[in-house]
Amino acid sequence: MEIRAARDADWPGIWAIVTEVLAEGDAYTYDPDMTEDEARDKWLGPAPWSTSVTVDSDRVLGAATYGPNQAGPGSHICNANFIVAKTSRGGGFGTALVEDTLARARADGYAGMQFNAVVETNPAVALYERVGFDIIGTVPGAFRHPRLGPVGLHVMYLAF
Repeated sequence: MEIRAARDADWPGIWAIVTEVLAEGDAYTYDPDMTEDEARDKWLGPAPWSTSVTVDSDRVLGAATYGPNQAGPGSHICNANFIVAKTSRGGGFGTALVEDTLARARADGYAGMQFNAVVETNPAVALYERVGFDIIGTVPGAFRHPRLGPVGLHVMYLAF
């Protein structure tokens, strides 16, 4: 497994994972009708956003993107998004991406990382807590889960 900066040639692999996430509909507040162009803007956005991928040979297994959570006076706190291919989940790729992204964000001078909307039933919640994130609030019923109905969205934070 290698983690490196994303390249334009990685987009088809990232898009394949995004489409899996959209089809599952249980982990992100993404519009299920998100277009490929909208997804590309989100995952390969311009600086100060940065995207990395975990790859096996040239096959993209997961992706991470991070950048300022807010503009101006809130730009010292970053936000991030993580996706892992369904066939690669549970193999440590998500953990590796999170740890790598945290290290990159610290090196870039961010003071912390905030997640604005983590579905409370998402297995990644345990990973985020394991690496030091705290749940600082939950909006009850804010996410319409396709199988469970309304579930909460966590706001999570890790100070650097």
